[in-house]
Amino acid sequence: MSRRTIICLFLVLVMLLSLGTIAVSAQAGLTYTIKLGDNLWTLANKYLGSGTAWPAIMATTNQKNIEDPTFAYITNADLIHPGWKLAIPSAEEAEAFLATYDPGKPEMLFGARAKGQLVVGSWWTAGGEAEGLAGMFRIYKEKYPDVEIVNATVAGGAGSVFKGILKTRLIGGDPPDTFQLHAGLEVEGYSPEQYLQPLDDLYAAEGLEEVFPADLLTLLKYKDHYWGVPVNIHRSNVLWYNKTLFDQAGVTPPTSFDEFFAVCDALKAKGIAPYIMGTSGGWEGPHVFEDVLAGTCGAETYRGLWTGQVPWTDACVATALENFKKMVSFANADHPALDWAAAAQYIVDGKGAMFIMGDWTDGYFTSKAFTDYGWTSPPGTKGIFVALSDSFALTAQAPNMENSRNWLAVCGSLEGQEAFNPQKGSICARTDCDPQLFNAYLQSAMQDWAKDAIVPSVMHGAAAFESWVSDFKDAMALFITTGDVAGTQAVLQQACVDAGICQ
Repeated sequence: MSRRTIICLFLVLVMLLSLGTIAVSAQAGLTYTIKLGDNLWTLANKYLGSGTAWPAIMATTNQKNIEDPTFAYITNADLIHPGWKLAIPSAEEAEAFLATYDPGKPEMLFGARAKGQLVVGSWWTAGGEAEGLAGMFRIYKEKYPDVEIVNATVAGGAGSVFKGILKTRLIGGDPPDTFQLHAGLEVEGYSPEQYLQPLDDLYAAEGLEEVFPADLLTLLKYKDHYWGVPVNIHRSNVLWYNKTLFDQAGVTPPTSFDEFFAVCDALKAKGIAPYIMGTSGGWEGPHVFEDVLAGTCGAETYRGLWTGQVPWTDACVATALENFKKMVSFANADHPALDWAAAAQYIVDGKGAMFIMGDWTDGYFTSKAFTDYGWTSPPGTKGIFVALSDSFALTAQAPNMENSRNWLAVCGSLEGQEAFNPQKGSICARTDCDPQLFNAYLQSAMQDWAKDAIVPSVMHGAAAFESWVSDFKDAMALFITTGDVAGTQAVLQQACVDAGICQ
């Protein structure tokens, strides 16, 4: 046998051994270091035979991370980086995982620590809200390091997308452990006596009735039980403005509708977009209108519209619709393409002067390191605080009940609320938070909360049942397009009747 033949046979043998090693590795699973240009889909296609098997790689790697922190911790399948170490399962392991994998259950993509998981559902995905939630997660991790937190956020529509997914999971008997819930009548839409745990005992154990204000406690009770632990107080009615643009136009913050429209004219004359809206989510325009409604009708009449004591045929509703119609006439033409955050960015970029939105906008500005802004009450609402509160509920079939109750205790705690609210752009639900932790806007909100007339936000679950809110939202979204005052007023009155509120 020639030397050349021997070398060729040797090389073939090496290749066969290599193939055998790869096959064994693939069968038993392997470790892989990410290279530039890799993504989970192509890696799953290469090692598991199909790109759709990528969830198996993510889940296996995240479990490995708990056992060995040198492995990557993947929170977003689209964001992986060169140098990260992945654990690729065997084909059999991947097949077993995928046989039960449900894309609606993000917790399946994460591991479980010694004391299991905590699956937290919310719609907080942007700017200060995400940073605030991360602050509470940090407090929880310090207290309960043996629990894996799964941040099961769903973006879109101020929670409307999340709520649809949540209800499917609740009805299916496979819910997250805890989820974000607006304080007030929003809870009615979740059939709380069937799907949620009352929290009266937790309120007693944590002394929450002593640290939450009376108005908030009243808002939190439904059928004589507490169903959520509030983490904050938000104000719906804030007019934000770009200081530099106001200085350029020589205008000051308006307090009445006449002043607002005069300021719009002055800004427009200087070539400055006077008023910015974003309405792509369907809720933003109705959100602004609830503030216009309060500013036009006053606190008592506004409350009466939601309790049935004041009919929607009242003259102040027609005036409010006219005010809103004129306000929209000054708005940016591309508002249907913008959500609230994109609209707020126009203020940051100096592309518009005024923006009406809740005080989570302050958190957004903070996250962008933007300081050239001022604030005031929208027209007519000085002395009125249109309020909402974010809380967390406990599902009746929570897979990790003890972990969930511990989470709610953190939500209601002083340290949890002080970690959350300065980032979120809201004030504490508790009355004992340190004002010095908060910026100038939030300190002003604390002062207003203590003295203003408090009225409930409709678009954020406090003022009305979900079906009524949905009808209100649809009517106002259509009004932005049609400007039909009389028709919209009639629709609102009929919706109130259909909700069983108005006669």
